[in-house]
Amino acid sequence: MMIKINSFFLILSFLILLACSQQKDSPEGGVSTAKTGESPLTADQLARLNNESLRDTVVKTEEEWKDQLSFAAYRVLREEGTELPFINKYNDNKKKGIYACAGCGNPMFSSETKFNSGTGWPSFYAPLSEDKVKEVEDRSMRMVRTEVECVRCGSHIGHVFDDGPKPTGLRYCLNSIALDFREE
Repeated sequence: MMIKINSFFLILSFLILLACSQQKDSPEGGVSTAKTGESPLTADQLARLNNESLRDTVVKTEEEWKDQLSFAAYRVLREEGTELPFINKYNDNKKKGIYACAGCGNPMFSSETKFNSGTGWPSFYAPLSEDKVKEVEDRSMRMVRTEVECVRCGSHIGHVFDDGPKPTGLRYCLNSIALDFREE
């Protein structure tokens, strides 16, 4: 019985990762909206987020991360897990604002570069700036991919692929649970 359950979860995990690496045909820029319940930021707060210094690397013990994050967030951010497609918080979000790291608040992506990839995860064609994220080779699941990490705290955010829309041709396929959205 345990072997059947473990096999099921292994197959499910593989299918989720495979889905994230497969972009479906969709019109550029098409996203749909979901209410997040987040309060909008003032212009001053948004400017502070965008100008926040990243010199201060966030270093915490795994116990501190476990205390700060929910079980599901810890699994994604710290253990490089993947949330389920289509039923996550920001896949359908059309509001204007900034997406920051859920672990440390580092502002990483703007709604201006968000698009509907059809994969079931929020997708972006560019970060706010290249110094907001770190790209690392990922050889897990018998694939070679490029993992996206928060440059400030090292948390796993998602993966980047080279099948995105113009102008970059990139698709940052991210986990909603790894992001905090701040509406403009």
